[in-house]
Amino acid sequence: MQVTEKSAEGLSREFRVVIPQSHLSTRLDAKLEEVKGQVHLKGFRPGKAPLSFLKKMYGKGMMSELIQEEMAAAQQKALNDAKVQPAMPPHPHLDEGLIEKVIDGDADLEYDIHVEVLPDFEPAEVEGLALTRLTADISDEEVDEEVAKIAEENVQYADRDVDAAAEDGDQLSIDFVGKIDGEEFQGGKGEGVPLVLGSGSFIPGFEEQLMGVKAGDEKLITVTFPEEYGADQLAGKEATFDVTVQAVKAPKETTIDDEFAKAMGLEDLAQLKERVKEQIQRRYDGQSRLHLKRDILDLLDEKHDFDLPPGMVDAEFRQIWAQVEGAERDEEDKDKSEDELKEDYRKIAERRVRLGLVLAEMGKAAKVTVPDQDMQRQIQIQAMQAGVPVEQVVQYLQQNPGAYAQLRAPLFEDRVIDHIIEKAEVTDKTVSKEELMKDPGEDDLVE
Repeated sequence: MQVTEKSAEGLSREFRVVIPQSHLSTRLDAKLEEVKGQVHLKGFRPGKAPLSFLKKMYGKGMMSELIQEEMAAAQQKALNDAKVQPAMPPHPHLDEGLIEKVIDGDADLEYDIHVEVLPDFEPAEVEGLALTRLTADISDEEVDEEVAKIAEENVQYADRDVDAAAEDGDQLSIDFVGKIDGEEFQGGKGEGVPLVLGSGSFIPGFEEQLMGVKAGDEKLITVTFPEEYGADQLAGKEATFDVTVQAVKAPKETTIDDEFAKAMGLEDLAQLKERVKEQIQRRYDGQSRLHLKRDILDLLDEKHDFDLPPGMVDAEFRQIWAQVEGAERDEEDKDKSEDELKEDYRKIAERRVRLGLVLAEMGKAAKVTVPDQDMQRQIQIQAMQAGVPVEQVVQYLQQNPGAYAQLRAPLFEDRVIDHIIEKAEVTDKTVSKEELMKDPGEDDLVE
């Protein structure tokens, strides 16, 4: 095997690989000798089949495997000899029909390998980096507002008088049977189902037709399922519902006191407020970290300037642009041409790639690791979001190393950010709630 570097321009490398047919044939003969005693062929005693016969039977398949092994070894040798790390999977360039000729024993395996390599740079020193962390005080008024929201979300209802008509905001208990063309359909039947009028939780037009009903009423309702309804067999179809109203209940005024807190499973109102304050604090802490992370990434972006692998930038840009095309334009982008937008988002792609490389190098130098439990938690989240068993996600990640790396990347980067904060000189600055909760502008943060 001969591997020579043909060119080295910027972050691009090209290598020439020559693997003689004689070398491949020698390896094939040796491999056939290995399996000779393991194959059982009709007409031959075990291990006595001629090599020429085995080559005729199995030679092409084995040669294909050997070619793959040799190409992998050549690729690794090229990278090791040049002392470079690939930014993207190396790309071999083979002449059309070459592999078939090599398998048939009519040609040497000669081809080029093109690879983009990672840039060589020295990450900035973060020891003593000056950072400002935004904080905000939690007022009693905000706690009271959050408690009031909890009360609104946990409305209690009491039966109206027998002859009282249902009003907007009342809760009905209903039985119903849905039909299309006079036939009941799957999932269209329910008993004792609670429905708050005006909540919009049923098919459009359903709740409006129940305004004014009384307990014991029976009513026929006609509605049309939305065109975009989740069940294809129902989408756009007209349906009737035979509805029986079992009860009409009016919302009770909620008194926020110790009894209300006890109904929420807590000791008293003071404990409820303390729990709410803790939740607000966690929200504040998360927002504070977002601002701090943004400041760190801005500083790192300012401190680093090096060439980027074009393939990495292109891949990142394609991912961003796919999201942009599938989303509605915001006010800032509405008047821009597609070329202007692409230029803007390519800069974001470049920033993300640059910061990703910087954080990776910093993490490597600091020996940052991602705990197994963090990955397991992330895998469980992925499984829940996809609605599949955890084992299925694990199997997919095992078969797709790139997907595993993509899942791990944000966890690793957060750990590196933690390391930078730990080494930096952080000064807390108290600001208003409004300033703290401002969007730090994550669109161009590294992911």
